[in-house]
Amino acid sequence: MRKMFLAVSALALLGACAPKAAETEAAAPVEAVEAATPAEIHATLMVLDSHLDTPANLSNPDFDIMADNPRKMGSVQVDVPKMTRGGLDGGFWVIFTPQGPLTDEAYEAAFKAATARQDEILKMVADHPDTFELAYSADDAERIAASGKFVVLQSMENSYPLKLDVSNLETFYDKGLRMVGLIHFRDNQFGGSATDFTSPDDKGLTDLGKDLVREANRLGLVVDGSHSSDASVRDMMEISTTPVILTHTGLKSVYDHPRNITDEFLKEIAAQGGVIQINAYSGYLEELEDSPERRAALEQLKVEFEGVNPFTADDETKARYMERMEAINAEFPAPRSTFEKFMEHMLRALELVGPDHVGMGADWDGGGGVEGMEDVSFLPKVTERLITEGYTEEDLKKIWGGNLMRVMRQAEAAKETTE
Repeated sequence: MRKMFLAVSALALLGACAPKAAETEAAAPVEAVEAATPAEIHATLMVLDSHLDTPANLSNPDFDIMADNPRKMGSVQVDVPKMTRGGLDGGFWVIFTPQGPLTDEAYEAAFKAATARQDEILKMVADHPDTFELAYSADDAERIAASGKFVVLQSMENSYPLKLDVSNLETFYDKGLRMVGLIHFRDNQFGGSATDFTSPDDKGLTDLGKDLVREANRLGLVVDGSHSSDASVRDMMEISTTPVILTHTGLKSVYDHPRNITDEFLKEIAAQGGVIQINAYSGYLEELEDSPERRAALEQLKVEFEGVNPFTADDETKARYMERMEAINAEFPAPRSTFEKFMEHMLRALELVGPDHVGMGADWDGGGGVEGMEDVSFLPKVTERLITEGYTEEDLKKIWGGNLMRVMRQAEAAKETTE
């Protein structure tokens, strides 16, 4: 692994350069070798994030994945220089499609958009073969990280683009998809969302959603329950032959938000081998209050677009809405949570289910990032804090990538048993 040398070279040189005692002289006392620092330990780990929304930036002409782009909180936080500084080896790069109407026309548009997003990921790798490599398995991911390249696994957030035919999942699988999240902000054809307040809280998977879980198992894909209602996640757990993962989620016991889960539910997920990857999306970490100026601007925006859903509107209306929203965010930034609050969620999860069932999915470039951890270059701070809290290097290996690889291997093994 390219980072390994940074961590061990100083220690190796200490041993290699130490003069040998003369045979006729008594050996001098051996000085204790200093323990590796948290930064050196971090450099030896395979560090993966389970939810990188960075592909949303790849079609932006102002963004260059190889350059050190000016950071924008929540939207520009991952590129090669930042990954290098933060010791991030890669992870799951997301094919995200916003939820739209459940109509044939909208399904077709979503399918085309998701296909285009996947092609952008593939192009990124093809354009920079010495920097990135696609991983199709856990073994691939570990080999790529050890080679010094960045790991590109693919996941789908919101299966809405699959239309009403779960066999469409195989189209994306054939081009490298290895994880599928069924649902997003609103209910869709596959089941209930954690944040769709127009439907009952106990809305679980539809029959089509249950078929999609079975198809994911058949293909060997990891099933992601993030954004899904608790009832939907329970259905996934009942149907899936492999553990369910929550790629970017927090804990209700720290902040009672619909996107977070209870301590008891986390224990159930862990008991089946599942994993929670802790989110760094400020609005899910704690209650935050907009400034009066921001509230007034948002209220004006609401009036201006009354009766319009910007995510399902025509392209011109959507672009106009996003331009106004960006202007508001620039003039009156949304309040941000803190690194300490993020760690409170992570440490609580570790206290409840241990390092075998916890990881990190910060929602980089999808709204994530907090004060004190503004982009991926700050990741060594997490390692430092976990070491301070008493977690071992073996624990860190699981938290930073080992748990993801375990669940992925379980999905791969399930596929083998059905072939």
